[in-house]
Amino acid sequence: MAAPATPPPAPSSIKRIVAASLIGTTIEWYDFFLYGSAAALVFNRLFFPESDPLVGTLLSFLTYAVGFAARPVGALVFGHYGDRLGRKKLLVLSLLLMGGATFAIGLLPTHAAIGSAAPVLLTVLRLVQGFALGGEWGGAVLLVSEHGDARRRGFWASWPQTGAPAGQLLATGVLALLTAVLSDAAFISWGWRVPFLLSGVLVVVGLWIRLSVDESPVFKAALARTEARKAEDARVERMPLVAVLRYHWRDVLIAMGARMAENISYYVITAFILVYATTSAGLSRQSALNAVLVASAVHFAVIPVWGALSDRLGRRPVYLIGAVGVGAWMFPFFALIDLGGFGPLLLAVTVGLVLHGAMYAPQAAFFAEMFATRMRYSGASIGAQFSSVAAGAPAPLIATALLADHGTSTPIALYVIAAAVLTVVAVACARETCNRDLGDEGVARGGAAAEQHAAR
Repeated sequence: MAAPATPPPAPSSIKRIVAASLIGTTIEWYDFFLYGSAAALVFNRLFFPESDPLVGTLLSFLTYAVGFAARPVGALVFGHYGDRLGRKKLLVLSLLLMGGATFAIGLLPTHAAIGSAAPVLLTVLRLVQGFALGGEWGGAVLLVSEHGDARRRGFWASWPQTGAPAGQLLATGVLALLTAVLSDAAFISWGWRVPFLLSGVLVVVGLWIRLSVDESPVFKAALARTEARKAEDARVERMPLVAVLRYHWRDVLIAMGARMAENISYYVITAFILVYATTSAGLSRQSALNAVLVASAVHFAVIPVWGALSDRLGRRPVYLIGAVGVGAWMFPFFALIDLGGFGPLLLAVTVGLVLHGAMYAPQAAFFAEMFATRMRYSGASIGAQFSSVAAGAPAPLIATALLADHGTSTPIALYVIAAAVLTVVAVACARETCNRDLGDEGVARGGAAAEQHAAR
């Protein structure tokens, strides 16, 4: 018998939960994107000074990609304990790890001070960042999804997603301000450290807010069911991952495929563009940063709109609009940048991020609705983060290598288009999940049997 529908939360309650998730994800994405921007702008000179400039950029992006390699590990660890202990505890831990690693990067000696140990330490701290972010995303979106009602879940769950453009906006804004007021020598000498050190202040604010919210009521109800089953059955299986792979393997593959175009296009548009605009299009670093800054503000604004639209049209149609749109935009995207002016650059990046938002906005609710409660953190995190190793991690690296080998944007555009095709296929194979009650054991594809397996 299906469980009764989860009652809708009070408006003040859901707004507080959304605010806590949004501020936390903003801080963590600020930390993560700050590294990506610094990798494109200064790390090649500070940590790989003996290399050719483009090779130094490649090496810098390689340390950037290393952070993605740690994200699946974070997804496994945080997903496992998040499904057993709760969403809130793990979100506090992820924020501490991410903020601590970012603050430490701001204090890190460069190659000129300690030689080859500098890039090694940089890589280690990047691994910690990736590990933390691998666990952050699933917990943040689930905390909102499991508090909200099914009718407006796409809208409410899209707000933690705005943490990505908000973090990008904050990171790019701080860097743009510093490059505007400091000389190039001062920025390279010490100015680049300031945004990393600011992370310490942001983490204190984020912790204060996150500690004030309650655990997900859906999770607490599932935990109570689990304890009741344990009392009846002494056999206890402590690996939600086993249940995910047994009952939700198809959903994990769909989530991974759905992430390909979303992840690759985002890092090409926001990270690689800082290299392409300054080296191939002849634009200044300040122009490139300003374009990403303005476009990120628009991205922030449109994500809740796309999320609300997914509540009306469904998750799949909105996601497909984004995937097809991003693929179709790639050739005009690079053509506009090649014109060499700030206006065309801004248009290219803004339209790209608006289309990206159509994928990113419904993603939180879409992935959450695929999995049963006691394996939802594991399933959503694994599906989202394992794909990042093949998608977002190498995207700036592959794009830079393609540019170095061919000297043209054509193969880069084809690379993003191929990812878009893969995402269209994955989403087309998915079932529509809109309006599912996350508190009902039987609605997710694994059904009650999956819940029972996770509880045993």
